[in-house]
Amino acid sequence: MQLLFNELCLRLDAAPPLALVVSIGQQRLGLFRDGALAADWPVSTSRFGVGSQLNSFKTPLGLHRIAEKIGAGMPLDTVFKGRKPIPPASVPRPPATGDLIMARILWLDGCERGLNRGGDMDSHDRYIYIHGTAHEDRIGTPDSHGCVRMRNADIAVLFDLIEVGTPVFIG
Repeated sequence: MQLLFNELCLRLDAAPPLALVVSIGQQRLGLFRDGALAADWPVSTSRFGVGSQLNSFKTPLGLHRIAEKIGAGMPLDTVFKGRKPIPPASVPRPPATGDLIMARILWLDGCERGLNRGGDMDSHDRYIYIHGTAHEDRIGTPDSHGCVRMRNADIAVLFDLIEVGTPVFIG
């Protein structure tokens, strides 16, 4: 995790006061505060591997930032469709290989042109999020459709600790 944080610092030319690092290999997300690992949680990245191509369902690599925070104060079992909470009576049952976007959404914006920004590889245009899930039992293994999934309680904690603009490095 520390090596990925060091890579983030190289790309920013400085150590940010607050940053997130997602380790594909470890299936973990770390919160770094003042250069030190302050907290970390298990995650689930894409079952299709890493990549930035539109419609690939892969998790994009590289430097991102939190573009939007969605879902403040909502119950942990809130389901989002189109980034809007939907009424509980209309919540679909997730298929075994599908997912629901739950609890909170941290919408990522790619920062590296040609890697995760612009054209058909733009993380924001691909709707790449860090979000809660209906499949918490699969956290810790690659299983998502490109996003970074977290347990609903974990994403709620993280959501309150970070701000829009926080750098995120996925590696």
